[in-house]
Amino acid sequence: MTHKIIPLEAQHCDEVWRIEQAAHAFPWAESMIRKEPNRIAANYVLIADNKVVGYCYGQLVAGEGTLLNIAIDPAHQRKGYGKILLNGFIDALEAKQAEEIWLEVRESNTSAYKLYEATGFNETNRRVDYYPTATGREDALIMAYMFMPFG
Repeated sequence: MTHKIIPLEAQHCDEVWRIEQAAHAFPWAESMIRKEPNRIAANYVLIADNKVVGYCYGQLVAGEGTLLNIAIDPAHQRKGYGKILLNGFIDALEAKQAEEIWLEVRESNTSAYKLYEATGFNETNRRVDYYPTATGREDALIMAYMFMPFG
């Protein structure tokens, strides 16, 4: 199976919006998905066999990267695409001289947490009652990935 990670462009938004709704219990607003990227944006899609199977939205400001949203089409989950996309995002930000990447993950999302941890992210803090749930709220775990300094 061939795959590639490329910058997210307007023609990808219909598929990204479909995946966003399918993959998240509390999806972003469609306007966020379709928002024109600014100069700090680091948004990518994962293409496998000429089809969008995943995407990520991020940003990079003064060496600090943030992973804002990442998802794999539920029909293509458990195939290693999440790891491929996450590593591609890390590589892209490293190429842009990022010094660190931050993210938040729902405490209940143990599969994502394990992926982030296996990729080199470390839990640094938590935001209590940050995310809505069907029955109330849950904590956000804050994780960081630090690039090794040169020299």
